[in-house]
Amino acid sequence: MVASDDSIAAGEAIEYFNPTAVVMRAEALSRKPGHVGAVAFSRTGDPSTGDFGDAKVIRKFGEVPEDLSAL
Repeated sequence: MVASDDSIAAGEAIEYFNPTAVVMRAEALSRKPGHVGAVAFSRTGDPSTGDFGDAKVIRKFGEVPEDLSAL
């Protein structure tokens, strides 16, 4: 999550294949200058077709809205 005018916006998505690594990276990103929070999540799908299921939040850090669909 990055600061954007009077609200926050989703930042760059980074793909990891290890749930421990994604949580550690999200925590580190939430402390990076210009960032206000981060979300570690997982989802399943087919990258070749772009078909993915709903994301499952593993952990949130910092200022993350409850309703992530608004981002």
